Amino acid sequence: MNDPYVARSTRLGTCTLGGEAIIITPSDSHLYNLNQVATCIWEAADGQSRISEIVEKRICAEFEIDRETALADALEFLTDFSAKGLLLTSEHPVDPAKVAQPFLEDTNG
Repeated sequence: MNDPYVARSTRLGTCTLGGEAIIITPSDSHLYNLNQVATCIWEAADGQSRISEIVEKRICAEFEIDRETALADALEFLTDFSAKGLLLTSEHPVDPAKVAQPFLEDTNG
């Protein structure tokens, strides 16, 4: 895995609470609670962005971390979550119609 494009799987239930994403896999009801950095990657995984772009534009911009450390951590997260089928990787941009859209919270009450 060099510098792939990253997309969220479409077969999941997700929401964001308090800046942290919660993901549930309907097939086995497994629950994942992501920290803020992992949530940042999750939300940016639009299929049109490479992992290096997400690290540079989002992680390094929002958190005090150097690029090398952030990229190594992001690739480890990506390897883990792609092995579980939660994130998809590709050498080419992913068709936006095949990418899960982030959960939109109703802020109107």
